Amino acid sequence: MRNVTVRQLQIFVATADSLSLARVAERLHLTPSAVSFQIKRIESQSGFALFERIGKRVQLTEPGQVLLGYARMVLRSLQDADEAMTALNGLSGGRIRLGLVSTGKYIVPHMIARFRADAPDVRVSLREGNRSDVLGMLTGGDVELAIMGQPPDGADVIAARFASHPSVIVAPASHPLAREPRLDPSILTQEWFITREDGSGTRLLADGFFRKAGFLPRIAMESSSNEMIKQAVIAGMGLALISQHTISLELSLGLLVPLAVDGFPLMRSWFVVQRRSLPLLPLQLRLRGFLLRHGQAIIEDIVRAQPAL
Repeated sequence: MRNVTVRQLQIFVATADSLSLARVAERLHLTPSAVSFQIKRIESQSGFALFERIGKRVQLTEPGQVLLGYARMVLRSLQDADEAMTALNGLSGGRIRLGLVSTGKYIVPHMIARFRADAPDVRVSLREGNRSDVLGMLTGGDVELAIMGQPPDGADVIAARFASHPSVIVAPASHPLAREPRLDPSILTQEWFITREDGSGTRLLADGFFRKAGFLPRIAMESSSNEMIKQAVIAGMGLALISQHTISLELSLGLLVPLAVDGFPLMRSWFVVQRRSLPLLPLQLRLRGFLLRHGQAIIEDIVRAQPAL
């Protein structure tokens, strides 16, 4: 594999993504036979068939799937190196790949907008998922930085706290408990709940709360979407433990009400996270530093625009 060229890796990855020699040839301005020839050169050097045809379909073989992960890593590293050299040359602009947990989409655009006010030539590519997804993006090299809750113990990352993150239990405005000035958690044993999916930070927080309260919730629905959860609560399906940062619009419209449950809001933190094994480029360090210095103040500005809880 030492003699495989960057161009051959690019052709292989493009073919693995599209599973069509014709489409790859058109995109890379080659002939289908040239694409096929380069794939065969890699197969010759690896000693394995990388693709197999099943009926009219083409798919990766197991060795092809293994090589694909390494090929992506090599191409990403070369792109990182190119961007580092660009930064060292003092050229303006650049690109940052940023992962964020789905709850972060309610605050991160505000942060990026403030950041780009001083760096308008910077392009930011955002990828969203739950905590497990985002951690996988980061350790797999798909993003350079991530905004998320505290990573699990043992994750090979460096995490720095930059802001507080409160969560509340919400109900529709018409719910009888919405008018109570104080609620003991035990009263929630008779309520139905809408929860996030396994693997999300919010679900972990909710599970911890219910364990401490001494009961298992009655779950009416699970969803990976905060928007779906809010709509389900508004529709009267149940209550939800949810990030305070996700509900500003619904609070302002009177569609949701945070319940006055003892011990709430539950406080977590926002972290900016990076891979331990790879140093950040100057532009990525600049964004990280911006979040550490200004993230809390930006969130406070957002919260001030919300109705009082």
